[in-house]
Amino acid sequence: MQNSQTTEMLRIMPREMRMMTERIFSLTGLPKGFFLAAQDVVMYSQKLGLGGFALLEERFEQLKNADPARISILSQDGAALRLDAGGQHAWFVIPGVIDLLGELVHHFGAARLSVVNAIDPAELQLAAPLAARSGIAVIFTGGDEPLLSASAAPLGGDLGHDEPLLWELLQQGTQIEAGLWWRIYHLAQKALTPDSVVSRRHAGPLIVNDDGTVIGRKDNDDETDISFLTSPKIGGYETEGAQS
Repeated sequence: MQNSQTTEMLRIMPREMRMMTERIFSLTGLPKGFFLAAQDVVMYSQKLGLGGFALLEERFEQLKNADPARISILSQDGAALRLDAGGQHAWFVIPGVIDLLGELVHHFGAARLSVVNAIDPAELQLAAPLAARSGIAVIFTGGDEPLLSASAAPLGGDLGHDEPLLWELLQQGTQIEAGLWWRIYHLAQKALTPDSVVSRRHAGPLIVNDDGTVIGRKDNDDETDISFLTSPKIGGYETEGAQS
């Protein structure tokens, strides 16, 4: 007898995955501006069948205490470098790893970087597809002390060739279990200001005062209807909820 209950899957595109990841990361201790350097890690992890968004949900409480400043170099011997992740999650170690590999490759032509003391170290393999956009080819070797070996891989200007994983994501997105995705969505909503008349008046590139005057963008051809942004009884009108 065939099981009638099947897991509902959603196809999610990069825009939505990046938006949810950035909002959730903003709820952690990450420095402002760090999000852009790490916004693709969860998306790539999901696409490659690693921890993905399920891991993001599982590790959220730990990620709140993120402090990338604790990452440090333990030792260097020419093109070989040993990095202490400082108890940080692998996702937040990856941007620094890519920068260091790029610097070593530039000076020595090749590089070897090992990492200790990282949470979920298997996720460090995401450095390989992410480093491609910087013209670096990375080979990941797992183990108690993961090793990343790098060499130069000049970019050709063809996204499908230079970053095939990103190209595939942009074309097809990736599958995520529906229940998981909606939990991620609601978690990300915590980063937003609760909806109110005041919050709507200050959204976007302008501010709408109580009297309906606009501060900010004043395009001559702007036909935006701002009546719903103003408080009740502006210009003789009442909000729908005010009528009884």
